[in-house]
Amino acid sequence: MIRLATVNVNGIRAALRKGMVPWLEQSAPDVLTLQEVRAPDTLVHELLEPYGYHVVHTEAEAKGRAGVAVLSRVEPTGARVGGDDDYFAAAGRWIEADVPLADGGTLSVVSAYVHSGELGTPKQEDKYRFLEMAARRLAALRSHADHAVLTGDLNIGHTERDIRNWKGNLKKAGFLPEERAYLDRFTGELGWVDVHRSLSGDVDGPYTWWSMRGQAFDNDTGWRIDYQIATPELAGRATQATVDRAPSWSERWSDHAPLVIDYDV
Repeated sequence: MIRLATVNVNGIRAALRKGMVPWLEQSAPDVLTLQEVRAPDTLVHELLEPYGYHVVHTEAEAKGRAGVAVLSRVEPTGARVGGDDDYFAAAGRWIEADVPLADGGTLSVVSAYVHSGELGTPKQEDKYRFLEMAARRLAALRSHADHAVLTGDLNIGHTERDIRNWKGNLKKAGFLPEERAYLDRFTGELGWVDVHRSLSGDVDGPYTWWSMRGQAFDNDTGWRIDYQIATPELAGRATQATVDRAPSWSERWSDHAPLVIDYDV
């Protein structure tokens, strides 16, 4: 069994200071992907390697922004940054790591941090360009490894089940029809599987992000924007999905909660 967790940490230094370590020790993922790491590469290795992980990380050229990482108990045999578009090479938004499995196979793990976007601005155009790149990489990864999984903060609610206040967000970035069509493409034309939704069924959420403002967390007015989207062979081996939601607002160490999925591989 491999336990794979993904979480947007909203700054790794702040997350560790606020209480991430007890969660890490209790959940004990074999593979952990992080988004919005927001720290220099050398420091990320110094902070996380003591917990028994090999760290593959790429920081953003813009200091204090983005940054993604894949942590694994076993050393990866390969890693790639930025997908297949040089435009994103220094964006700190896409990293792949090839993790060897006990049966001799390989699991390619992607940690992605998709742009939040903003309708009618270059930020939204960058988001669409990034999603196009992601679609190409998903197609390529199916032939690259025995199993593959796209994890991370995709900043898109796929369906009405994924946003509590979906009616109020129909014309906003994060729930635009054009954005949601990419997730349709990933899980339709490309044949990948939204593992969390597959295991949870047709229910509201379970949400993975809540605004820090107001009573969003207490009222569970959230968004499901953190995903594990896997090749069907891997998805078929998923046994359990959990959102490790903090017991209370004061105990949160990020505005996101970890999505943890166990796979029988």
